Amino acid sequence: MTMDLRQFLMCLSLCTALALSKPTEKKDRVHHEPQLSDKVHNDAQSFDYDHDAFLGAEEAKTFDQLTPEESKERLGMIVDKIDADKDGFVTEGELKSWIKHAQKKYIYDNVENQWQEFDMNQDGLISWDEYRNVTYGTYLDDPDPDDGFNYKQMMVRDERRFKMADKDGDLIATKEEFTAFLHPEEYDYMKDIVVQETMEDIDKNSDGFIDLEEYIGDMYSHDGNADEPEWVKTEREQFVEFRDKNRDGKMDKEETKDWILPSDYDHAEAEARHLVYESDQNKDGKLTKEEIVDKYDLFVGSQATDFGEALVRHDEF
Repeated sequence: MTMDLRQFLMCLSLCTALALSKPTEKKDRVHHEPQLSDKVHNDAQSFDYDHDAFLGAEEAKTFDQLTPEESKERLGMIVDKIDADKDGFVTEGELKSWIKHAQKKYIYDNVENQWQEFDMNQDGLISWDEYRNVTYGTYLDDPDPDDGFNYKQMMVRDERRFKMADKDGDLIATKEEFTAFLHPEEYDYMKDIVVQETMEDIDKNSDGFIDLEEYIGDMYSHDGNADEPEWVKTEREQFVEFRDKNRDGKMDKEETKDWILPSDYDHAEAEARHLVYESDQNKDGKLTKEEIVDKYDLFVGSQATDFGEALVRHDEF
């Protein structure tokens, strides 16, 4: 049943790739940092953006059902988790790490959902052998399945990525390492493998570069003699003007990395700086639990959702 699920996911992935390759649609390989909230960041109106940024949108909603006292209590417990070095202070760096973690909750949930499937011996770790046997067990028994998938190539690629995620080289992944394996684009030390895999996907002539036609061919499939959509012409211009920085007609590894993993504005860092600035009463550049709880309505919501009431509540507190 596990293998059936894996085959379904592979098929779904291929179908998605094909769907994205329709002439009228565009495949996007660029990894952008998502916005912290879909709400407007205007503290003069409400702190809803800050709540979403600090907790994640779904978790923020749960605080709206709490009394102010309950919100403060839960916030205090969260502060203890944010204070990673347990020195009694929350720094801008610790806040940034917390915000990034809160925003990536869906990723950790995804890993949690898959963990039991692969941790066969229930030791809290996943070895390469465990992952290989669960994912490719049927292929190992029948090296020539008649279903169109190149399992050998997939397994070699997975093993290379697994080894990259496995920092200590013991071929056994902790939960954090397994997360890096499943979601390499989220980890700095995995970015080279993301670039390598992308280049392998697009570089059809295997010369180690991505030329203009390979670049366009990855995101657009010609449909007979149909004219190219306007966005394809724009992408051709983008390749020449911006992607191919050294103007040699092709993208190398660094140019590909700049394309798919751009250095975006760091929203989490900006929000962490904002929260510290607004809450740091003695201006020492770090926050105590008391300073955070004193400004609790900036960090979390409560049943008193009206902003005017929140201001009165803060003044009384």
